[in-house]
Amino acid sequence: MKIYLASGNAHKAEEFQALATSSGIGVTIVSAAAAGGMPPVVEDTGTFVGNARKKALALRAKLPEDAWVLADDSGLCVDTLEGAPGVESAYYAGPQGDAAANLAKLVAVMRHVPEASRGAHFLCVLLVRGPAGAEQVFEGLCHGRLEREPRGGAGFGYDPLFVPAGLARTFSELPETEKNRLSHRGRAWARLAEWIRQGSK
Repeated sequence: MKIYLASGNAHKAEEFQALATSSGIGVTIVSAAAAGGMPPVVEDTGTFVGNARKKALALRAKLPEDAWVLADDSGLCVDTLEGAPGVESAYYAGPQGDAAANLAKLVAVMRHVPEASRGAHFLCVLLVRGPAGAEQVFEGLCHGRLEREPRGGAGFGYDPLFVPAGLARTFSELPETEKNRLSHRGRAWARLAEWIRQGSK
């Protein structure tokens, strides 16, 4: 099965292909570049599902009628910030969507927050859109806490600051296989993979 990924982010394409390969369901993730690139999308719905749907529809308009498209919208929700940056995670430091600036801003905002109040969770919504308007939504959560300074050289986004519950290392310090097993995206993918195994009903 071939699924087009509605994202211009090369890191995401690699991560989703790794998830697909490890789940053994015979899925090939095709980058939006193969369809001429990901169309610009204004992520203004205010919800993870709404933003994912906009991205899926934007790419699907460029594809054959029988194509399947996968879109995700995910974010970091910080307890003491009442769920922020949340759905605005990719634009936390401004509309340019600069990941390094977003991370630096969160480090600064959380600088004086005590350890007991540094809880956070990652949320991922995966939306699959297929022929005749077929649509499925899968959600994954990963709870944890925020470090005071970024650590680790792998991953992307807020990964260097986030430590999953029960661990001492950040997402950026974990091997890819362990991160994929624990992550919000990995958990949402597990639900999607099970749906595919059951025949995409």
